[in-house]
Amino acid sequence: MSEAMSASSRPPVAETEAQAAEPPPAPLPEAPGPQPVTLEFEMPAEAAARLGRVPAVVALRSGRSRGTAVSIMWYDTADGRLAAAGQVVEAPARGPRLLLQTIPEPAAVWHPAQPPALLRRLAAGELPEEAGGDALAAIAAFAGRQQSFTLETSQGAVQVVLRDGMLRSLASERAAARLSLTGALPAVLEAARAITLELPLLPPLTALAEEGRALAMGLMPRPHRLGAPDTSAATTAEEAFLTAAGHLLEVVRQQSARIQQDSPPEPVHQTRVALRRLRSVFRVFRGSTDCAVLRAIDARLREVLSVLGPARDWDVFLGGIVREVEAAFPEEKRVAGLRRAAEAQRREAYGAVIGMLSGAPWRLLLVDAVGVLLGRPWRDGAEPPQLATLDMPVASFGRSVMDRRWHRLRRAGRDFRELSAEALHELRLDGKRLRYAAEVFAPVFGVKDGKRFLRRVADLQEGLGLANDAAVARGLAAKLAKPGDGGRAWAVGVVEGWSEARVAANRGDAHEAWQRLHGKDRFWSED
Repeated sequence: MSEAMSASSRPPVAETEAQAAEPPPAPLPEAPGPQPVTLEFEMPAEAAARLGRVPAVVALRSGRSRGTAVSIMWYDTADGRLAAAGQVVEAPARGPRLLLQTIPEPAAVWHPAQPPALLRRLAAGELPEEAGGDALAAIAAFAGRQQSFTLETSQGAVQVVLRDGMLRSLASERAAARLSLTGALPAVLEAARAITLELPLLPPLTALAEEGRALAMGLMPRPHRLGAPDTSAATTAEEAFLTAAGHLLEVVRQQSARIQQDSPPEPVHQTRVALRRLRSVFRVFRGSTDCAVLRAIDARLREVLSVLGPARDWDVFLGGIVREVEAAFPEEKRVAGLRRAAEAQRREAYGAVIGMLSGAPWRLLLVDAVGVLLGRPWRDGAEPPQLATLDMPVASFGRSVMDRRWHRLRRAGRDFRELSAEALHELRLDGKRLRYAAEVFAPVFGVKDGKRFLRRVADLQEGLGLANDAAVARGLAAKLAKPGDGGRAWAVGVVEGWSEARVAANRGDAHEAWQRLHGKDRFWSED
């Protein structure tokens, strides 16, 4: 850590946790009425400096602001035992030490902007049993200023806390700023919307303590969520919906943050996959969670996908058929010219994506989606049948969904060899819908059987998807044609012919995958 940090009242990193213990403060009185919610956001340091001057903050601020110095240390065992469990001991300069869950459990309900879970407060000098009896040593710290004030929104008061300072380890440091909003949910959402319209306020990609640990270790911070959701702990249909939707919204946030003009194709691809999975979850549970607010969120997600689509298409085009054609004609300048034209189109498409992700509408979408998951508007005015479906055991609900989608896929695939290109495209979409639903419910019924089924559906999708990619490639190649340019016309013709050959070659692979997908693979069946 820096000399300034070592000279402060905080112990240096090498000291043990027991040396830094402080007495806990007096307990706060409990507020009557509904429990308040807290949403946490991150922002650049320059935006944090402007928070107090934002017109919405100026208009809503009530009373005086309070500014104080803030100093926090984080502790772990020498072998990182707490970090391995996604935990850390947090020691503020004042107040009790806290055992926090900074990386949520895989099956826990989660949503973006959710603060780390407080597992328990520790007594002075107490070592948590999770440390296995080993002493704790400081691994990283945060030092800076904390500003606190109240916003009086039309929905009620919101307590605002801004921490702005430096994350520090023995070897390095960097700026960090976190904003927390606490109050009744409608008031917190109103305040978050007002601020994010004017400042780049976004849910954090990871807990501040995890950022400090990663800084100290020279590693990338671990994300809250990635991949498909784990619904194994859900008991009702509504719990499964909240688990899956919150997880996937977090994955969208994680993957979209990695999209840059010069980034590899994977972030755009994974963002689209997470968005499609999320929209599929909305449809899977529509019979129980349908409401105007959720449909509006779904429509906004569809708009995001429409911007991501061209970027993904050009990535696939360049990394697929263009690369194959280049390998077949390694010295052909006309193919090289086609690549340059395609790369220019890719840059333009990525520019549109980056522009979208840097705008206020994207930030508002994340805030509003979190608000829907917390507010559960589908329960407002719900009739008894809908309420009964929400409370239905998740296994029963999952069986009904999977049966419907399975039988639809089997009907669509009859006479597979005779299906037209359009029918194969629809079959691919049916397979995708079945796969996304299976990803939601497979953890409920058992990992092993679910994985086998998902693998076989994925094989079918891959066989049919290659044909679809080739069809898209023909359309992209046609866009690159230049009137009067014979060389470009030749290169476009080669790509189009290559695409046609690819479709014919992959139809047989798709049929083999179809034959391997049998009814005995139905992991949800009680037969």
